[in-house]
Amino acid sequence: QVVLITGGSRGFGLALAREFASLGCRIALCARDDGELNRAKRILADEGYEVLTIACDVSNRDAITDAVIAITRDCGRIDILVNNAGEIAVSPFENLEIGDFGRAMAVMFWGMLHATLAVLPSMKMRGQGRIVNVTSIGGKLSVPHLLSYSCAKAAAVAFSNGLRNEVRKFGIEVTTIVPGLMRTGSHVNASFKGNRRAEAAWFGTAASLPLLSLSAERAARLAVDAACAGRSEKILGAPAQILSRAHTLRP
Repeated sequence: QVVLITGGSRGFGLALAREFASLGCRIALCARDDGELNRAKRILADEGYEVLTIACDVSNRDAITDAVIAITRDCGRIDILVNNAGEIAVSPFENLEIGDFGRAMAVMFWGMLHATLAVLPSMKMRGQGRIVNVTSIGGKLSVPHLLSYSCAKAAAVAFSNGLRNEVRKFGIEVTTIVPGLMRTGSHVNASFKGNRRAEAAWFGTAASLPLLSLSAERAARLAVDAACAGRSEKILGAPAQILSRAHTLRP
């Protein structure tokens, strides 16, 4: 099986690559940064895994379409698409600008749509395929100081859940992965506005505490198991599951 993972050069994407590779899959990674992609390729190659990397910004439809064409040419097909690319902006609402919402949507909603549209024709032609969409608990209940992120993830949840019903008739399975906080180092690469020191402090602490967050390796294992089983949705981590249920009962 050939697996394409967007945003696969670090964090959860890299953990997913390792997990799929351990099952014997051939891995293709795309991300914006060539240096990080090369680092990820070396890490996985040192562990004995075959990896293809392509620098690509998923918010650019032509770029991800060209990447899918190149991967298909080299690997023959793409069996599994994992839409994982994302970025986090931590800020009070009053410090956010229209552009912050636009960028979040461009990467985490439009990027997901662009990649999906690029792989669907060949999956339909073969009558099989899997699409795994990494969203967030923030897409289920909007989190203060993560408003632009939560809006984009809410759109991703809606798209993923609706897509599943639309493409099953073509033999394509769609799984929505809904992580809570994960220990992936995301706080290091997040952007902060307002009182940057205070915003970084609360987010970094929450994303690092074992009781509140899930390790990237454990999260990847759960996500891949759900995808392989054809699950419609998987919420990762007990805190996220509790939040989702509580929010349903009392928004």
